[in-house]
Amino acid sequence: MKSAFGSSLDIYDSSNHLIYSGKFRVFSNKWNVFDPHGETVGIVRPRMSFLEKKFEYQAGSRGVFTITSPAFSRDFAIVDEQGDPVAGFEKISGFFSSGAYRLYNNTSEIDSYELIAVIMGVHSIRKRQNQAANSAP
Repeated sequence: MKSAFGSSLDIYDSSNHLIYSGKFRVFSNKWNVFDPHGETVGIVRPRMSFLEKKFEYQAGSRGVFTITSPAFSRDFAIVDEQGDPVAGFEKISGFFSSGAYRLYNNTSEIDSYELIAVIMGVHSIRKRQNQAANSAP
C-alpha cells in the first residue's frame, strides 16, 4: 500500500519496475487495477449476497471472474465464467494486524502480480464496508 491512511497500491517486480497499481474510482466502491502505463486492466466490485462475501473482477477481454467466500470464512475462491476454479486466497493475518493473504494461482490468464492487486482490492472494499457499517447510526 502506498500509505497507511490511503488505499492506493503499487506493485513492483523483482527488478523494482512498476507492473500494476490499484485504487478506488472517485466516489465509488469499485477498485481499478492499472498496468504500468495507467491503463485499466480490470475492475473489482462488490456483489450483493446474503450468505457469502461476493465480488466480481471484470478483466476486459479475458472475461469476468467471480470471487466468493462463505460467511465467517477466511478462504476465497476465484472462478471463471464457466465456474472453473482459477485461483484462491486465504487471509492469514490476525484480527488486529494488517491484511496478509496466501495466494494459490492455477491459471495463466491472470498473473500472480495482477491477482495481488485484485486481492488487495477485495481487502480494501471489505475494509470500507466494515467502516461504513460501524459508523452507521
